[in-house]
Parts: sequence; structure tokens; C-alpha cells
Amino acid sequence: MESDPVRARLLGLADERGVSLAALSRMIGKNASYLQQFVRKGSPRKLEENDRGKLARFFGVDQGELGYERENSFASSAVPGADWKFVPRLVLGASAGSGTAGDGEEAIGAIGFSDRWLRQMGLQAAMLSAITVRGDSMEPRLRDGDEILVDRTPSPVRDGIHVVRLEDHLLVKRLDVSRPGFITLISENEAYPPAGYPAEDVQVVGRVVWKGGRI
Repeated sequence: MESDPVRARLLGLADERGVSLAALSRMIGKNASYLQQFVRKGSPRKLEENDRGKLARFFGVDQGELGYERENSFASSAVPGADWKFVPRLVLGASAGSGTAGDGEEAIGAIGFSDRWLRQMGLQAAMLSAITVRGDSMEPRLRDGDEILVDRTPSPVRDGIHVVRLEDHLLVKRLDVSRPGFITLISENEAYPPAGYPAEDVQVVGRVVWKGGRI
């Protein structure tokens, strides 16, 4: 089935980017074999619009290259003429709970953002990472499975929601730095009490500047 133009193009784009079909499948929220079956076995017959959009933004191409049908949709590339920046989605997750070990930082895909939007937000794509929230300690503001955008730009530590590394674990918490020499990690969920640590024990990875998730 890979002789089909759409399937062949998908394989070519994956090869150029050096990413596997399994990783791309996970990026669009499918099981690891989804795109392999699409390419090799022709099932599904065509990619869903939402999946085409995610893949097109990741590769920086028009949806038409992945099977987009102009007469059946409103836009082929989200915003015509937009300059897109792609932020890596990392394998690791930031725990909104007891802690998630952050051993590796392998990218499993990317999320596309308008360069104009990033500039308006005062953000630089090169300093951003997207990771997944795990746990319920930041509910209702952040829920388990939410995707968060972390700005790693060096800056003085201040109050706000951040991703921090504590004893080889990643956490997403609200920081209180009002006590000199200490950082207090605060959960939105009142079931989790605040915890204070010497500032040198807490590595601030970056500030959370955006979130996305399923409704």
C-alpha cells in the first residue's frame, strides 16, 4: 500500500525527520501500530481530518500532502501564510501528585504554534517544551493528561505555576518564594498540603505558560 501517494509521502516525511511511524501514532493519540497499518495494509482507508492536521503541523506541510480534500474542509493549513514553530513533546511527564521520575527527555513528536502568537506571548520556541501532567494534585486548574507548555528561559524565580525537579522527580506546582532561602510547593487540590524546601534542593525547570487537554 505504500505506493499510494499519500502513504508514500508520509513514509518520506517520517524518514526525513528521523521519526518512526510508532512515535507518530502515539503523537496523534493512537496505538503504536496505527500508522504502520495505514501505510502497509491500507487500514484505515484515509486519515481522519484531526490526525492529518496534527501530522501536517508536525512536518510543516500542507494537509493536502496527507490526503486533505479541499472541498470538504475549511482550511488546508490552519492559517494561510502562517509561520509555524514546532515545540518538542517529551516522553517524560510532570507529576501533579507524588512525583514522576524524569530519566529521559526523548521527543515523541511536536506541537505547532503560530510564530506570531508566540511573539505576542513573549515566548521563544527554542526555549519551550511540551510535557504531560500526571496525577490530580493540581486539579481543577491542571488535570491528569493535560499537555502543558514549559518556558525554560532563565529568569529569577517568582510565584506562579512551574515544573520543578526535586530528588530526581519532576513536579508541577505553584511556587511561593516569599520566605527567603526556601521554596514552597503548593498544590491546587486542597487534599495535598504545601511543602517547603531549601531553595538549593529545588531545581526550577521552567514556568508553565499554556495548557491544553481533552474536554
